[in-house]
Amino acid sequence: MNRVLVFLLAAFDAVVTAGVGIAAALAPLTVLWVFGMSGAAPWDALWPSAAKIWQLGNLVPLDLTLPTDYLLATGISPDAASFTVSLAPLGFVAFTAISGARSGTRASQSGAAFTGVIAGGLVFAAIAAGVALTSATEIAAVSRVEAIVFPALVFALPALLGALVGEWREAERGPLARLRDLAESAPSGWSVVPEIIGRGVAISIVGLIGAGALLVAVAVFARGSEIVALYEASGADLLGAIMLTLAGLLYLPTLIVWAIAFLAGPGVALGEGSVVSAVGTQTGVLPGIPLLGVIPESTTPWLLLLALAPVGIGAFAGWVARSLFAGTVGATHEPVLPRLVAVGAIATLTAGAAALLSLVASGALGPGRLAQLGPEPGPVALAVGLEVAVGAGILLLSPRRAERSADTPTGVVDAREASATPLADAEPSVD
Repeated sequence: MNRVLVFLLAAFDAVVTAGVGIAAALAPLTVLWVFGMSGAAPWDALWPSAAKIWQLGNLVPLDLTLPTDYLLATGISPDAASFTVSLAPLGFVAFTAISGARSGTRASQSGAAFTGVIAGGLVFAAIAAGVALTSATEIAAVSRVEAIVFPALVFALPALLGALVGEWREAERGPLARLRDLAESAPSGWSVVPEIIGRGVAISIVGLIGAGALLVAVAVFARGSEIVALYEASGADLLGAIMLTLAGLLYLPTLIVWAIAFLAGPGVALGEGSVVSAVGTQTGVLPGIPLLGVIPESTTPWLLLLALAPVGIGAFAGWVARSLFAGTVGATHEPVLPRLVAVGAIATLTAGAAALLSLVASGALGPGRLAQLGPEPGPVALAVGLEVAVGAGILLLSPRRAERSADTPTGVVDAREASATPLADAEPSVD
């Protein structure tokens, strides 16, 4: 496909992705304005708020300064008038990243992968710049550099990853195609290592996200009464409850990452000196946010068994990798060193992904104890890496019993076994 056309299509992907994200932030505010605020503020006053929600959703920290009149009306201490909000609702990040990856994959299929990635990144950065320049407000301030660079990276990096995967799979020429051909021509056992690593990492990451989502679902079911009680304590009407629910859905991916950290063992920090983990829970007083109702007030040592989930996920990744090895080199000729490299790479890359998820799922949600929420990337990466390595290593490095060759007919084997019978054991025939 023509590079100009690929450029335009990638730019269109960026425009649609940014537009949908901004509309998702603006639409609920518009509904709220129509049914409750139409007489208090003009409609165009909603734009700065929607823009700030979209920016926070794309990892841009907000520096909030509450007005003096609001402090006097609510009785909030002046010491808490200025604070930072950086805990992102990862629903926006997930949508932008998935759209970017799809755009990069389509650009690769069109034969101009990096042209599409550059086009999408530049257009998304231009849109982010426009949003930053038109939504300035004294209450919520952002760094213009961060407001442009961070959203562009959230779109462009997954687009680049999608383009690289597409080039590795389908490209007929270029540096990645040459590297792939070089890997495929490697000695027996090494040619499938890149594919094994890619599949193993993908299985591990998807498995961890699925396990975290399952744990969140169980927590919501088990602590439903606490969540309902927090809704009632908030005093919100029907429209306010709907807005709280929408906000909770946007933060649901963030909560899933917290659940991954809980599964792995290190747990989640909920302010200075507090932690929620299977080893023990110390939370103190939490804000009355309904979504935080899923956090248990206490834990039991039996929950340490949840650490077996990442081990099991690693074992499944190792089983798939072992099957690929056996299908390529045969079950009785599997070299050890390529399998060892595969285990190390799968564990390391999965740990890196867990660290990245923990990083974007942590931050501040207000002053005081809300200044530090979320998992620590380092401990989570270490725990996930070790657990996945144990599981993958058990299945990928364990010795396999030599199997009967499929090329030897069964009748031949039976004849060989019969011929090995000593003649002395045979009974004499009687005429």
